[in-house]
Parts: sequence; C-alpha cells; structure tokens
Amino acid sequence: MKKLITLLTLAASLLFASPAFAYMVKPGDTMSSIAREHHLTLQELADENPQISNLNLIYPGQEIHTNTNKTSRTLEPKVEPVNQSLSNQEIDLLARLVRAEAQTEPIEGKIAVACVVLNRVESPQFPDTIKEVIYAPGQFQPVQNGEINKPADEESIQAVQAALTEQRQLAPGALFFYNPAIATSRWLDTRETTLVIGQHVFKQ
Repeated sequence: MKKLITLLTLAASLLFASPAFAYMVKPGDTMSSIAREHHLTLQELADENPQISNLNLIYPGQEIHTNTNKTSRTLEPKVEPVNQSLSNQEIDLLARLVRAEAQTEPIEGKIAVACVVLNRVESPQFPDTIKEVIYAPGQFQPVQNGEINKPADEESIQAVQAALTEQRQLAPGALFFYNPAIATSRWLDTRETTLVIGQHVFKQ
C-alpha cells in the first residue's frame, strides 16, 4: 500500500510540476527568436515541440520546451560590459529613443534598436555612455526633432530590458540602422547588413 501511495505521489508531482526547461511565450516571440535565445537551431526546437504543427503560429502564454542535450553543452556567457551599470535615467533615455525610432516596429525591431546603442557604447568608435551616444551630434533624428523628450511606452521599456538581458545578442555587430524607403542619405547602403527587421536595415 505504501509503495502504491509513493508511486501515485510521484506521478502527481510529475503531472503538475512545470517542465524544468519550459519557456513561456511572450508577445513578439517567434520560434526563431526562442531558438536563438536558447542556443538551438530552429529544427532542434521544432523536434522538441512536436505539439506545434505550425512554427509560425505560437501565442503568448504558451509553453515551449527547450530541453535538448545541446542546451546544457553550448550555453555561451552573456555579454555584460554595459548591462549591469545602467542607471534608471539611462534606461529611461534609451527607452525613449527606442519609442521614437521604432514605435511602429515589431518588438524584435525595438530590441535591435536598443542593441545598436549598447553596441556603440561598447565600441571604441563611439562615446562610452548611453547619454553621450544618443546625444552625439547628427546621430539620431529624434534628438533633432524633439521626439526624444516624449515618454517611453511600455513595449519600448520591455524592449530595453530584453536588450539588457536575454536578447543582448539579437543584433551582434550592428552599429547603425535606417529605413531605406525614407532615408534621405544613402551612405549606409554600402555598409555590411547584419539583419533586417520590419522596415529597418541594421548595418555594421
């Protein structure tokens, strides 16, 4: 009888416990971004989640399993140089820039804009602080037209937090971004493209 109770208790704990490697889908997530965040290929993530028949159709709150052997072997250290030392004022300023530059872009596009600023702070080609990077002469249109002074929205704040943590490497090497459909200057056309999200092209 005691053995039966033990087995039933174990079964119940396995049934109701949250999977140790379950990721909760957030607004703006895609299977590709989740795979990238957990250092998996899209195919590895798909193999781990046979219950998802359409990889383009996931929804916030859904659990995605990320428990593959590769997960524990290939985790790379997070980039930390800038992330741990930002003040609340710097985070707010960065979020205001993200809102002004990428208000109509998807969440990944907002995160990538924040990553560009962080990449500049870490680059010897640019100033060493968020404020100096953003207010450097001629760099960001919202500084010139006053949009930088408007409050950040919630999604832009979330994008900055993501850029400072789990999605810091969304735009590796990207130091510039622009919308080629409306850009009046074409000098960025000749620089190497790192990624394209929404209407923005990100360049090294």
